[in-house]
Amino acid sequence: MSREVRCAPLTAEAFAPFGDVLDCAGAPDRMINAGLCGRFHDRARLDFGPAGRAGLSLFNAEPRSLPYTLDLLEQHPEGSQAFIPMTPEPFLVTVAPDERGEPGGPLAFLTAPYQGINLHRGTWHGVLTPLAAPGIFAVIDRIGETPNLREVLLDPPYLVVP
Repeated sequence: MSREVRCAPLTAEAFAPFGDVLDCAGAPDRMINAGLCGRFHDRARLDFGPAGRAGLSLFNAEPRSLPYTLDLLEQHPEGSQAFIPMTPEPFLVTVAPDERGEPGGPLAFLTAPYQGINLHRGTWHGVLTPLAAPGIFAVIDRIGETPNLREVLLDPPYLVVP
């Protein structure tokens, strides 16, 4: 038996409790490079904790499809994670509120082309879920020696539908 979660479009307002939407929405904050480049300034609250540093990695995730079985949520208590797609294809973002140290009921978002996300430190979230190949992302997250991963299996799982 599974529970159902319906996808919503990814917007900055809806996603604010969990992180930041990374896109070029609206007018740039300023023009740079002799007026040839719009800078959308300081769009994410990156947080690497007291014993970490920023790292840039590349991920190549296998694509999934909807409906999607959400059976695992994870949390990174020591730092934020930014996912920046390197293709224009949308991807699925699943998150859940923290309820006394455990994940609450999940929410699902579908990104628009060229949207990325920054998950705030401690946000419960599903695994990277591209919906088309290739699932290539630039990921900015915490590099450090202390443990930074908690996983919770969802039983019963949720079924994420369009």
